[in-house]
Amino acid sequence: MTDYGHPLSFGLSLDPDIRQLAETRRLARAAADGGLDYLAIQDHPYQPRYLDTWTLITHLATATERISFLPDVADLQLRPPTMLAKAAASLGVLTGGRIVLGLGGGATADGVAGMGGTRRSGREMVAFTEEALQVMRQALRGGEVRWISEQHRIEGYAAGPKPPSTIPLWLGSQQPKMLGVTGRHSDGWISPLNIYVPPEEVPRRQQLIDDAARSVGRDPTEVRRIYNVLGAIGDFRGGRGLVGDAAQWTDTLSEWAVELGFDTFVFWPITAHETQLKVFADEVVPAVRERVGELRGQR
Repeated sequence: MTDYGHPLSFGLSLDPDIRQLAETRRLARAAADGGLDYLAIQDHPYQPRYLDTWTLITHLATATERISFLPDVADLQLRPPTMLAKAAASLGVLTGGRIVLGLGGGATADGVAGMGGTRRSGREMVAFTEEALQVMRQALRGGEVRWISEQHRIEGYAAGPKPPSTIPLWLGSQQPKMLGVTGRHSDGWISPLNIYVPPEEVPRRQQLIDDAARSVGRDPTEVRRIYNVLGAIGDFRGGRGLVGDAAQWTDTLSEWAVELGFDTFVFWPITAHETQLKVFADEVVPAVRERVGELRGQR
């Protein structure tokens, strides 16, 4: 049983496909109006139908209030860490702090190389990502950033502007070495979809993160835990992921919070996105908050 004690938060994944833009705009406004905490957008710029994630986040931020945004996750090999920190700090200023940086080493070496990025091996990608997190942490604090290594050559970046509040760095990872980077340097673990990292595989990964955090003197509770949850709420057949009525979703997400340690759930609907969002925001989210509060109070 693992519960790191963080307040619960909930988000919705938005599709960056240009063909879905009108629906994406409606969903963003509805999620904000419905009280969700985050809007998450995947980052696969080598897909020709996908809008650039950072540009889309900026566009949607101007059409919403209160709700925060995160790339889920930004490809660090295509977005230099100093420039990404600059963009995030700028958007933090412009939106009053409504940004979290979801980061990843890069989904595919072919996709990265196809866009002109450096093709890195697994070991090189891990080293690149670990250093990139440290570079970004420095850049978001402001001041001069210098970092000379095999993976990065930053000869003196005068970082700024300084965002109005700290921008968390959440890292997407699932293999041991990257989970180690998550524990040592990130503010949160973004788990891949529940169909790729099913619940029974979560405890082993949480332990790797915790061990890595302790190895550098960090308290594992400093690391938030975010689960991307694919599925459908209601009478739906044939879909992958978590499929069931609102009561089943409430039971399952509550269990994943207090037993697996997740504090943030990003919903990826597989059907009828606008209808699914309403049920999620109106029924599931408040019920999970209440249930987890009760379970935590019983301890």
